[in-house]
Amino acid sequence: MTVLIDPPNAAGHGRLWSHLASDASYDELHAFARSVGIPERRFDRDHYDIPAEAYDAMVAAGATPVPSRELVARLVAGGLRRRKSELRRR
Repeated sequence: MTVLIDPPNAAGHGRLWSHLASDASYDELHAFARSVGIPERRFDRDHYDIPAEAYDAMVAAGATPVPSRELVARLVAGGLRRRKSELRRR
């Protein structure tokens, strides 16, 4: 069970963002987010968006840095990947 973070390389709202995710469970991810003060309302489908300036703090708190492709691959392998199109069908 691991909480993962990719490099801040997703642009949006005038800044760069990382993605914080778990390869094991949403419960693990939410518990980690609570422990570092991220409100659950910031959860987006299968991850939390983390601003670039908070990246080092997430790693210091225990998130494992991985490349973006690996983060997505581990979400898929763990059955935790939720695409926008999948949510619309529900």
